[in-house]
Amino acid sequence: MELSLSSKMETVSKEQPPRILLVDDDDAIRELLQLVLQRKGLQVVKACDGREAMRFYKEQEFDLVITDLIMPEKEGIETILEIRAMKRPMRILAISGGGRVDQSMHLNLAKSVGADRVLAKPFLPKDFLQVVEELLAAPARVSTRGNS
Repeated sequence: MELSLSSKMETVSKEQPPRILLVDDDDAIRELLQLVLQRKGLQVVKACDGREAMRFYKEQEFDLVITDLIMPEKEGIETILEIRAMKRPMRILAISGGGRVDQSMHLNLAKSVGADRVLAKPFLPKDFLQVVEELLAAPARVSTRGNS
């Protein structure tokens, strides 16, 4: 018997829904992913780049960070590195549609610097939610390398 998303999320918090920091410079993608997550009962805080994301991250508690990799101001790789340098347990999902080079290069780099999981754009909402569910069911980690 498979547990539902809400059952698995109970491992994160029994009192309130998981809080997700969603970072993407593309307004349409940010709005769509927010809608998908909120329909599953998740709380979402949106940021348009890594600089804004880090401001929120330093001021609030989150259960998961979902970050695009190619963004102005502060890219996702820098954001992941900064989060991991803070030594707070955190789950991180890196997403990318590529950029000027092969997207797998960006995604592999994200895993090597601390992303727990990576997902290539475009993706289906069900695949995205499955990865989110798996991350929320797993323990958050502090280390910058390994275990990914």
